[in-house]
Amino acid sequence: MPSVAVASSSQMAADAGLEVARTGGNAVDVCIAASVASLCTETVIASLGGGGFVTISPLAGDPVTIDGYVEMPGRGLPASRLGGGAREVDFGYGGGVRTSIGPGSVATPGTVAALDRAWTLHGRLPWARILEPARRLVEEGFPLTPAAEHYLEHSGEPIFGWDPEARRALRGEDGGLPKSGETVRIPDLARSLEILETEGAESFYTGELAERIARRVRRSGGMLGLEDLAAYEPIVRPALEVELDGWTVATNPPPAIGGATLAAMLLLMHGHPSERWSEEELERLARVQEAVLGWRIRELDGSDDLHRDVRRLLEERTLDDLRRWIESPSTVHTSAVDADGLACSISASTGYGSGVVAPGTGIFLNNCLGEQELVPGGVGSPEIGSRLPSNMAPSTARGPGGAVLAVGSPGAGRITTALLQTLLSFFRLGMTLEEAVAHPRLHVELDSGRTVVACEPGLDLEGTGLELRPFEWPDMFFGGVTGALRREDGAFEAAADPRRTGGVAVFEAEE
Repeated sequence: MPSVAVASSSQMAADAGLEVARTGGNAVDVCIAASVASLCTETVIASLGGGGFVTISPLAGDPVTIDGYVEMPGRGLPASRLGGGAREVDFGYGGGVRTSIGPGSVATPGTVAALDRAWTLHGRLPWARILEPARRLVEEGFPLTPAAEHYLEHSGEPIFGWDPEARRALRGEDGGLPKSGETVRIPDLARSLEILETEGAESFYTGELAERIARRVRRSGGMLGLEDLAAYEPIVRPALEVELDGWTVATNPPPAIGGATLAAMLLLMHGHPSERWSEEELERLARVQEAVLGWRIRELDGSDDLHRDVRRLLEERTLDDLRRWIESPSTVHTSAVDADGLACSISASTGYGSGVVAPGTGIFLNNCLGEQELVPGGVGSPEIGSRLPSNMAPSTARGPGGAVLAVGSPGAGRITTALLQTLLSFFRLGMTLEEAVAHPRLHVELDSGRTVVACEPGLDLEGTGLELRPFEWPDMFFGGVTGALRREDGAFEAAADPRRTGGVAVFEAEE
């Protein structure tokens, strides 16, 4: 029974992981348990009906990433049906977002399959035992988290206000949305978890749950059908690795965009910052983000071969070009490590949410086809069966003396910049993990040829000449990093981003 540290999006999710640790679970068991609890209790932010990635650094062997991201559905449909059943909405989250929602925005979910594959490869406890804490939370009802309340303030009506099942799940007898701390009970979700416990992940793809999901989407003009769910398979890939200050970081490989973007920015920040986040170092940080995110917009958005073009980003010639340029003038995450050195990092997303809940399941479905920054051609444009691009970058790292870290973040396009700043502050500036996670952040926004730096208070940016979009206080717009660390001396640290009031737990096994 190993000691385990876990950090997740809320304290109740971290406590679900702690419960599994106390019954003998390893880092993978604990990470899955906390992730499922998070997905079920922050259901408007992310849910079982989306896609995700699991990066695992095993006890022996090379790190891997399990690709459980969403796929383009539509098998068996005539071409005239592709792209229907969706509509655009604008809402105020993060300063304003435009996205497409409805049944036509729902891509084939992969999170459940990825979690199942991670458990099959590295889990220790029975699958049902790992899901039990989440099921009990849902059965008893759970308090709405501050992060979910914040998101519902913007999305409650435009995204989650039109579907009868979503309204039934989220609104009280008076028709109002719940507030932080109020008890939420999602009808039918506990039964769905019980089905997954007893029948396994297969039920989500070929059983009763699959039938209910496919029926709801197809009958409403969407593309996701039983054939798409039955064909879904998680893909295990070698993780993308990069060396930094004696640490080997393993992250999400192509065709995902997030891992390569993070790796490129880490490489371009070589030797920086040297002592502290000074004005000069912050300007360089902004220029690195501008260079890499700009390259991504030019070369990756709309790419016809993401495997090829994502790898190009890390080629020395591309990095040299970006260096010369620089030198000139909504997701949940769980991290866990154990005393044996096993590390697990899980990120999962439903996009902004389609607003669709499959009747009889309590499962909110994704709108990943409607994320216009990732699917610029529209909901019907990807090739059927293809994986969609993703910003997610769940990561692990091995360092001096056997230290091991699991880390990741939600935050759409801000995921990589949040992780970049956290890792640099931790590896290079000697901050504790908690200090690195909490440190003020900036994020470069590129829009119509303008470069605007969104920034939190506490950064020395006034003399840089950068165009700033200052926030009044730390904001979940800048991500929600969670990290779990086993230090060289064998002691544990866990940190959850105060921007999202996450939770941490450490189980110390008896000698």
